[in-house]
Amino acid sequence: MPKTGGADAASTHGPDMNSVLPELRQTSWETGMRARADAGLFTVFSELPRLVWAALVVSWRADRARFSVVAATTVGAGVMAAFGLLAVQRVLVELFAGGPTADKVRAALPALAALAVVTALRAGMATATGYAQNGLAPKIDRDVERRLFEVTTAVRLEAFDADAFADDMERASRGANSTTGLVQATMSLLAGLAGVVAVAVAVVMVHPLLLLALLIATVPNAWASLRAGHLRYQTYVAGSVRRRRLWLLQRLMAERDSAPELRSYGLRQFLLDQYDRVTDVETRIQLTLARRTTTTTTIGAMIGGIARMLVYILLGLLLLHGHIPLAAAATCVIALQAAHQSLSMATFHVDNIYDEGQHFRDYTGFLTRSADHLPTPHTSPEPAHQSAMDQGIARLNTIGVAGVTLRYPDRDTAAVDEVTLTIGAGETVAFVGENGSGKSTLATMIATLRTPTAGTIHYNGRSSDDWDTDALRARIAVVTQEYHKWPFTAATNIAIGDIAATVEQARIEAAAGRAVAHEMITDLPHGYETLLDRTFAGGQDLSGGQWQRITAARGFLREADVLIMDEPSSALDPRAEDALFQAIRDRQGQAITILITHRLANVRHADRIYVLHHGRLVEAGTHRDLMTTNGRYAELFTLQASGYESGITCPHQVTNPDEEGQLPRRVQHQVVR
Repeated sequence: MPKTGGADAASTHGPDMNSVLPELRQTSWETGMRARADAGLFTVFSELPRLVWAALVVSWRADRARFSVVAATTVGAGVMAAFGLLAVQRVLVELFAGGPTADKVRAALPALAALAVVTALRAGMATATGYAQNGLAPKIDRDVERRLFEVTTAVRLEAFDADAFADDMERASRGANSTTGLVQATMSLLAGLAGVVAVAVAVVMVHPLLLLALLIATVPNAWASLRAGHLRYQTYVAGSVRRRRLWLLQRLMAERDSAPELRSYGLRQFLLDQYDRVTDVETRIQLTLARRTTTTTTIGAMIGGIARMLVYILLGLLLLHGHIPLAAAATCVIALQAAHQSLSMATFHVDNIYDEGQHFRDYTGFLTRSADHLPTPHTSPEPAHQSAMDQGIARLNTIGVAGVTLRYPDRDTAAVDEVTLTIGAGETVAFVGENGSGKSTLATMIATLRTPTAGTIHYNGRSSDDWDTDALRARIAVVTQEYHKWPFTAATNIAIGDIAATVEQARIEAAAGRAVAHEMITDLPHGYETLLDRTFAGGQDLSGGQWQRITAARGFLREADVLIMDEPSSALDPRAEDALFQAIRDRQGQAITILITHRLANVRHADRIYVLHHGRLVEAGTHRDLMTTNGRYAELFTLQASGYESGITCPHQVTNPDEEGQLPRRVQHQVVR
């Protein structure tokens, strides 16, 4: 068993534990809680007006009608609360007056009727508020998420290379989800404050001194509630690493992906031991938190109890000296209960507003900062909405790369360094080189997915800046090395290769046939209508090779002027690989094809092979030219061939091509297979 260690490692007597899991970075959902844990009450209250205003603005933008209903009913409920207390006081005045009981009841009937009307109105307003808020929440969710996705789908691809952008986007996603919580907490806070104000107004109208009594009786409990909330936030944030470790361990012990190795390596007891270490510490800390919060709330309750006792003494003195009638004193007692309830609701939501507000600020900040990553507006004389055909691109015949360089953020060296090349009409070219040589990066720039740091790329002799990017992309199909497994049916997974067109089933099946995917798909339980994601009922898993066929079919579907195939066969079996490359060779002379592969036997037929090394273009030519040159390409090709022919032990043993510029036929055959 490996020796455990790492962050949170300590003896079982301390708050930490031995763990094989290293220190985990802070996640997006922690930021608001961490900010609340670090902030004092003064900071929290100073931030509240800005956050409340932001919530109101978001609500107004999402649905003005429902927001107006919520605002009106919240204010109305407060007004009704004040009228209700005054009606109660009037009822008590009449009931405590002298005279026969029947006469007192008759005298109190108008006030009782008013109290009934006020109660009914408050109930109706509560119903209207709930209905409006329930309808407002999905509108807010849709509005903020739509604005977020409008940005994330528009920013340039290189934005995702920056760690800061990725972190910003993660926090912004959490912020979008927090917006509804911020709005709801704000509405509840305002409702609570409206109730407190209503009680204060009613009490002042009875006797001004009772307002002081009200404050003395309610503030201690409010302070205790806020203090207990602060302790909970501090403990929650301090334990975030433990909880995420616990979550990881739960996944390792219960998920399908880890189940085979868990059993094969006998990891059951090891993982359970790790689980026990984490839960033991978490349980002790939660017990400590329970003790501290209970102590805090108990102290607040005791101080509040003493304060209420003083209020009752004050009421007694006022009664004895005739400053207030008995009805007013009874009204004050009722007001104390109402104020306590409203203030408790308000203080409960103060923490929530600050927490959710920090996440919301991450969201709005991301939208602002993302402007730096948005594509440059189209400045060509042609309208940006014109199609490639309207802009005079009947077909992309030539591509010119002139001194192109691209540097990734936080990298000392360029991924592509001053590369210049030309691809002619109908040519099939190959980018080859070792891992990290810049092949895929160069291809993504040609596909307009990345913007060069320096240099220019021309299409049909005109700079990419002169064309609408979307129009160019419509003419280029890209089969990426890191393909995405879209959770759609097999047919839809292929059809999205030409999403702008209405794709008929015949076209889908033809593209699948060229990618050697048709028979594989028809063997699925529902054929082309099979869902390719086990998340859904009836969904199916595919192997890596099967997914590569689907992805290749997606590229073939578009019938694009330029087809970029980046490692399209790394997971294919020999027969499927041979058929796929035959389909690629069929494009030769008809449309431009850019091929990236480590299996050099598949690039021998390319019109031109470009060899990259550390981002620079170091060789270019046909297969025969490069083998004759006996440079880097010849070395790589021969090394790979030696794996198929045991008789070839040294790269220099196969440096002289035969009369066709190829390896001896017995080696060729084995390489191709």
